[in-house]
Order: sequence, then structure tokens, then C-alpha cells
Amino acid sequence: MRDDGSPDEEAVSPRPLLKWAGGKGKLIPEFCQRLPAGLPEGRIGRFIEPFVGGGAFYFHLAHRYPSLQCHLFDINEELILLYTVLQQDVEVLIQELQERASAYSSSDEDERPELFYQVRSRFNASKPRIDYQTYSVDWIERAADLIFLNRTCFNGLFRVNSRGEFDVPFGKYKNPAILSEGILRADAALLRKATLHHGDFTASGADITEGSFVYFDPPYRPLNASSLFTGYAKDGFSDKDQISLAEFFRECDAKGAFCMLSNSDPTHHDPDDSFFDDLYEGFTIERVLASRIINSDATRRGKIHEIIVRNY
Repeated sequence: MRDDGSPDEEAVSPRPLLKWAGGKGKLIPEFCQRLPAGLPEGRIGRFIEPFVGGGAFYFHLAHRYPSLQCHLFDINEELILLYTVLQQDVEVLIQELQERASAYSSSDEDERPELFYQVRSRFNASKPRIDYQTYSVDWIERAADLIFLNRTCFNGLFRVNSRGEFDVPFGKYKNPAILSEGILRADAALLRKATLHHGDFTASGADITEGSFVYFDPPYRPLNASSLFTGYAKDGFSDKDQISLAEFFRECDAKGAFCMLSNSDPTHHDPDDSFFDDLYEGFTIERVLASRIINSDATRRGKIHEIIVRNY
């Protein structure tokens, strides 16, 4: 077992490549108990995810239902860049990661922080030169740097500052899983079946039709000031954005789509905070226990309530 919890042996089943704040791996059993009836029966042929993030639910669903036509969206251009590289050049990406993994493993403990900060500086310095609209070989190096940083930074966070620069410090892993060839190839195979889109959740509207299954996993509303996490995208995700998302959820409902959404449960800390109960009044709202995995304070990790909202 590696320091970050991944197995030493290469896994061949698709699963999230990145450690990702808000990853839904632990909630997949809850989601699968709540799938629209037409999906297992084969009557639902389209899946839309407006906030794909680490992709835990997508990888599970697409693996289980390979005939689904999938459209994946995210406002984070680095994620879409990475997934596009996986689609198109996974073997070259593996070669790039082999170089980084070898450099890390051959460095001693005093040299590794310097290597990490060299890669982080290169990642940030190259951002203005990246054309996120046109695929190029520059994307492959950037994708490899992103994976390296994610696997070696503190707590596996992806966080950017107001300038859009990755600012997470070095993590002290002795044996991080920088290169996982089996996962890379398995994920690449599934991503080749999906259509990737860079954009906010409203960009998914054109692909959401009657009978589509839509899963919304927005940046969670912070439960309190100390849990605030806005670094997923440089502009954050405010209560105003949550309200706009609820309006969009209703628009998708009116189209006849099957909609499911997850978010934090404000009543976990404040029984009188009815923010989401009010926003999604009229829909099914359930509270489930979930594990908080990524938190800088280890004492704040553990079981908390989250909500699952459905229109069916």
C-alpha cells in the first residue's frame, strides 16, 4: 500500500486518477440506489455531468453502462485538458509520467521538495502560453505536471489563487503513486466514449434533452467559515451561484430530464439553515452520511451529512 492509499499493484478498473476535493467515490453506493429506473433497463441513453470534477461517478456509471452517450463538462480548464490528453495521447502521457516518477524516486528526501517546487513553478509559468482551445503537445507535458503535483502536493488538493496559479505546498509522501499505468489506460478507454466540454454548468443545457440523466456535483456550499474552499476555480462558487444552479435544475426538470444533485447539508451544523430545503422545495431531498476525505485539519475528517436531491 502506498502513502496515499493507492494499491501497489496496478488496478485495471477505471476510477478517478486525481485526488479531488469533493470526490464522490464514497457516495457511489448511495447514488446507485437512486438511479432512475430507465437507466438499468436501458431506456435512458444519455448521461450529462455539468461538474465532472474527479469523475468518480462518471467512471463507475460508464463502466457499468457502456452504451451510454456521455457529455462531461467542467469550468476547470486544467481538468478538461487532462481528460483530453487521456483521450488522445495516453501512451505519451505515461512516458512523461515515467520520467517524473523516476526523478522523484531517485531523489533523496531533501531533494524532493526542490523538485516539487520546480515543477509547480513550471506549471504556473507556462499557463499564459497554453491555448486551451487548440490541442498541442504542450498539453501532454502540462497534464503530466498536473498529475505529478496532485500526487505529491499536500493532501492531494487542487487549489488555485486569485491569479489562477496552483499554490498547494509540498506533501511529505515517501512513495506516492505518480504513475498508475493501469488506471491511466482504463480511464482513457472510457473517456474516448465521452464528449468533453470546457464551460460552466449552463453550457450543458444544449445537450440536456427529455429523458437524459443529469448528475450535478457543484462545489459544495461551505458548512462554516473554517470549511470554506474556493480554490477549485479562481472565481469560487457563491450562494448566488447555488441559487442559479437551482434555477437551472428546475429548467432541466421542465425539459423532462432525470436530475440528481448532491451538496453539503447545512443542517448538519445549523438545524435552522434551510438554504437547500428552500431552494429545492418540491423535489425529493434526502440526507446521507458521507466521509470527508480532504481537510487540512485531520480532526475534521470523518462522517458528515450530505444531501441528495432528485426530481424523480
